[in-house]
Amino acid sequence: MWNNYHLPETIEQVLELLRSASSNTKIIAGGTDLMVEIRDGKWGQLEDVIDITRVGGLDAIYQDVDGMLHIQANVTHNDVLRSELLRELAYPLYQACYRVSSPQLRNRATVVGNLITASPANDSIPALMAMDASLELVSAERGERQVRLNEFYTGLRQTVKQPDELVREIVVKPLKDSQRGSFIKQALRKTQAIATLNCCVVLDLYDGVIVDAAVTMGSVAPTVIHSAGAEEFLRGKRLNADVAKSASELAARDTKPITDFRGGADYRQYMMQVIIEDALLEILEEKLEQKVPKNPVTLSQGAGWQPVPEGKWDQEHIETTINGQAYMFGGDFRYTLLNLVRERVGYTGSKPGCEEGECGACTMYLDGKAVVSCLVPAPRAHMAKITTIEGLAPTGELHPVQREFINHGAVQCGYCTPGFIMAGAKLLEEKAQPTVDEIKDGISGNLCRCTGYYKIVQAIEAACRGDGGEQ
Repeated sequence: MWNNYHLPETIEQVLELLRSASSNTKIIAGGTDLMVEIRDGKWGQLEDVIDITRVGGLDAIYQDVDGMLHIQANVTHNDVLRSELLRELAYPLYQACYRVSSPQLRNRATVVGNLITASPANDSIPALMAMDASLELVSAERGERQVRLNEFYTGLRQTVKQPDELVREIVVKPLKDSQRGSFIKQALRKTQAIATLNCCVVLDLYDGVIVDAAVTMGSVAPTVIHSAGAEEFLRGKRLNADVAKSASELAARDTKPITDFRGGADYRQYMMQVIIEDALLEILEEKLEQKVPKNPVTLSQGAGWQPVPEGKWDQEHIETTINGQAYMFGGDFRYTLLNLVRERVGYTGSKPGCEEGECGACTMYLDGKAVVSCLVPAPRAHMAKITTIEGLAPTGELHPVQREFINHGAVQCGYCTPGFIMAGAKLLEEKAQPTVDEIKDGISGNLCRCTGYYKIVQAIEAACRGDGGEQ
């Protein structure tokens, strides 16, 4: 997997490690893409992996004195969803982050990492590109530079970022009061799915007339692209249903889609017209606030990661706390947190399933956040607090969610059950009385292939009520 795993604590240490970096060096934050690629052998044996999640001062969302919004490198998609500032001033990005995968993935996946992966199907790129965002890159040798996101991509999964550079933050101008933006994603299922295609439309409106327009489209070209035809057509027009239809037809003509296992080229071109028109109609009909709940489920408490209390990691020992007990491990750590807990400690409740972060069977809590442990590198456990399914009942008394799973028979083969219970228990910490929709959001990162989810939802509802029995 890798020869050396680094846990720097400052940006200066990161830049020093990057000074001699090559294609055999990778920066990791969330790792939700990189860990899958490493497992699949895409990068062979990496020399160095630089984990930046312990770096202080890289997890902030703020507005500077000039009004610009800053989203730093360790900000996760769930951090965005907890930000009132971004909901108010960067709503297209807020919408996009809500459609990314599942709560467990959003607790690890960073917005900057999503941009750097450079897939045309990534969800945050169309939103930030429509808002004309820029990236701040920093290097020990060449200092700082700012690159517009519109100029960052050079081809499929290719960017202008150099091996020795760190993308420190995203800088974006907040939407004006006169601007409205709509992000739409089309995929094979509601959650846990890569976009078949997506789009973002941002309009600047004055008395119903479009002063300016940005129309971005994903998964219909090697990179996320603008529809120059639709943008030019929309400027100066009064927004109505006919204008929306005509603009969407022009946008479809600007696509250059491929055929792959998620959809054919003809289908993508047709559906891009549909979702562009839908985005414009959402703005016209003022339906944007209905798209994302006011306080989305995140399965976490608080933002950011905890800093390492003392000293650098020596790369030889992992000191960690699992289910309230301190551990120190030595030896080889070139595997995942899931492997560490199952094989070195013997807590086998968390299960390996897809090992791509899609089934939720391996859900654990890492520093208070529900995560899919199959995508967390084992060294990330250093100085962290980890809870597994075994830790939910440390004194032998079952957690209310565990008890109600039994009462409601919310178990078939049982393989997925620990992950569901971990998600349900964290949901109850976050929201004492969740709605049915919030329960469904909370377990959206967990898959059961034996049966439906009715009894699982009922069990979590009963745990909230504390009634001890079935409805």
